[in-house]
Amino acid sequence: MKVAVTYENGEVFQHFGRTPQFKVYDIENGAITKSEVIDTNGTGHGALAGFLQNLKAEVLICGGIGGGAQMAMNEAGIRLFAGAAGDADAAVKAYLDGTLPENGEATCDHHDHEHEGEDHECGHGGCHH
Repeated sequence: MKVAVTYENGEVFQHFGRTPQFKVYDIENGAITKSEVIDTNGTGHGALAGFLQNLKAEVLICGGIGGGAQMAMNEAGIRLFAGAAGDADAAVKAYLDGTLPENGEATCDHHDHEHEGEDHECGHGGCHH
């Protein structure tokens, strides 16, 4: 199984459509067996769903993600864990432990705050991508 995380400098990158890299983790028997950082080479928004499909990713962990990209993940059969922040490796470990909240509702793409179980309220007005 492969888990992809939007990635920059060790952290979960907060805007899916502009992520410079994904860190892709190979998971076997509930443990990380390998990980690698892959550049998106400027691929953005809609094309990233195909990019992840080509990587054979089954799970995406990210910060903010727009509605169109959420639909693309759903259509690609990729489980979405949005609203994550902080250390990318820690987010994957939380996913493996079953403690990472599965939240497909983080539709704001200008996140500058963390979501820890609260309902998503952006506070940026006009945030309905």
